[in-house]
Amino acid sequence: MQSQKDHHTLIPSQIVMYTTEYCSDCIRAKKLFESNNIPHIRIGLEGNEDATEFVLQVNNGYRSVPTIVFPDGSILVEPSWEELKTKIIAPNRA
Repeated sequence: MQSQKDHHTLIPSQIVMYTTEYCSDCIRAKKLFESNNIPHIRIGLEGNEDATEFVLQVNNGYRSVPTIVFPDGSILVEPSWEELKTKIIAPNRA
């Protein structure tokens, strides 16, 4: 169950990924999270003004997706496959 406190914050308690319905990078990121059993929340921008506004603020006016916010306060925007793998898989192997 999603916690509302994790919506639209720069320090969520778990990974939050802002997406759009047909974004291939979002689908790829979702599959990577799921295949590695990494809990995350997906928030779609379609019809969600608050989420869209948050993404625009974080990305200097751009509606870039996926925008992924991590509990450590870091953000990845449209990350490459390697950037995303390094960020989510390497820390979990320690």
